[in-house]
Amino acid sequence: MSRMPVLFVGHGSPMNAIEDNEYTRGWRSIAERIPKPEVILSVSAHWYTKETKIMNDENPRTIYDMYGFPRELYEVSYNTAGSPDTARVCGELISRETIYDNSWGIDHGTWSVLVHMYPERDIPVFQISIDAYASPREHYIIGQELRSLREQGVLILGSGNIVHNLRLVDWHRADKGFDWAYEFDDYIYESILNRNHDNILKYNELGNIAKLAVPTPDHFYPLLYVLGASDEDDKITVYNKSCELGSLTMTTYLME
Repeated sequence: MSRMPVLFVGHGSPMNAIEDNEYTRGWRSIAERIPKPEVILSVSAHWYTKETKIMNDENPRTIYDMYGFPRELYEVSYNTAGSPDTARVCGELISRETIYDNSWGIDHGTWSVLVHMYPERDIPVFQISIDAYASPREHYIIGQELRSLREQGVLILGSGNIVHNLRLVDWHRADKGFDWAYEFDDYIYESILNRNHDNILKYNELGNIAKLAVPTPDHFYPLLYVLGASDEDDKITVYNKSCELGSLTMTTYLME
């Protein structure tokens, strides 16, 4: 069984699910490059909860957790099997208290990416929620505790955006970012390439640019699970390093 990489994807707009663009082509090229997973464990920005919840449904439903988009988007179904066995192993590996919860499903943070990476929908998928009340380090530690899943053919996928401030979106900056968005994204980029994860866990110490880039941490925290599950000797490849609409970065990290 192949040792799996870990992957953080900047997923951006749900519309990427039904578009062919530089981002989606990047995601497809990742799937072509890496071994085919036995199971995909996704930590999506969009399952943001109280406590750490683990989905152990045999057949998780597709969730449409977005509003006001074209009908075509709501007709996408990512109808894969779940993985109750891997979910149970996750519950055993994570040292903090967790609960099994199937009130959610496969949300657009997950399926908008996987429809491009694995359109055959033949790999079991399940999600772990992000505890809104846990510290950055606690999220990182969960990633460390899940690292051994990589030896069992599990792809750990974090899906969010490193800079994500919808209140400051500027429609006149279709493929450009504000200076502070580039500055924050570059800070994370340099820290990842230098394997300085402490810098990333202390991102709030950057002050104002951190407040602008990460007004709420739901889209940032999936990165911490992926970094926790990474290894010192992983090769890091960066995809889609770019900013759009002023305040949204699409930077994606593959560690293998």
